Amino acid sequence: MEIDVIIPLYKPGKELFTLLDKLGSQSVPVHQVILLNTEEKYFEQLIYGIRFLETYQNIKIYHVSKREFDHGGTRRMGVKKSSADVFVMMTQDAMPKDDRLIEKLVEPLQGEVAVAYARQLPREDSTPVESYTREFNYPAKSRIKSAADLDSLGIKTFFCSNVCAAYRREIYEELGGFVRHTIFNEDMIYAAKAVEAGYSVAYAADAQVVHSHNYTNGQQFHRNFDLGVSQAEHPEIFAAYPSESEGKRMVKDVTVYLRSNHMSAGLPHFYMQCACKYAGYLLGKNYRRLPKKWVLAFTSNKEYWKQNRKDV
Repeated sequence: MEIDVIIPLYKPGKELFTLLDKLGSQSVPVHQVILLNTEEKYFEQLIYGIRFLETYQNIKIYHVSKREFDHGGTRRMGVKKSSADVFVMMTQDAMPKDDRLIEKLVEPLQGEVAVAYARQLPREDSTPVESYTREFNYPAKSRIKSAADLDSLGIKTFFCSNVCAAYRREIYEELGGFVRHTIFNEDMIYAAKAVEAGYSVAYAADAQVVHSHNYTNGQQFHRNFDLGVSQAEHPEIFAAYPSESEGKRMVKDVTVYLRSNHMSAGLPHFYMQCACKYAGYLLGKNYRRLPKKWVLAFTSNKEYWKQNRKDV
């Protein structure tokens, strides 16, 4: 079975070399790593003076402009560059925890499972809230989710992350692949299609990557604005299973965590962060009612709105 890894890049740093080295030493070999780089000049600056293609001989690099990049469309392009039976989507800031990431990630891809996603562990510099949030979204226990779980899990049934996720090509092609044009959530939109078609989504807790962010309140606002936009543009998925209830549960759990660990002093900052996230999300869901200049001020992806859109 051939396995390719597809990674979108933007202004990559030297950590990319560490990531490629770790992918090159996996217990299950990676056939090819496909890099989808946005803006060629940044990649050329990184590898200047390095015999990159001689060192990493299974790498294929494709460049797009910033204006051409799209969360769904660029990944679709990457999949078309691969002919592997299974392809793994990753982000440039996700670092394999060990040499069994690929092995454990593809293990659940059998039967009706269409996609499997990895557990995300916090970086050493993560704040307590970010560390707990990783645990909230990526617990230690694996599970397989299907339409039978919709009543109990709601939107969590579709939860999937292209930070690190493996896809079966035959099912991907059957379902029509990633949505061509989306500002965010291409992974969950695909997972929802898979569940709707009778397939399952696997969470592989033994497949682990180190990945987290200490976002500022402003960054949280912009990120959640885009999240709200993606949900507004796909009501066929998100209208029936709103994410607000899951957000409320996380706020309650983090509050209990901080209090029980004698970190109540961090609650005001956490609640302010939650307010910024919710404000961004709510405005994003209602972006069609906003002036264009507001949308461009609130989004974290201004290029998305320049791609022949007529609703802004």
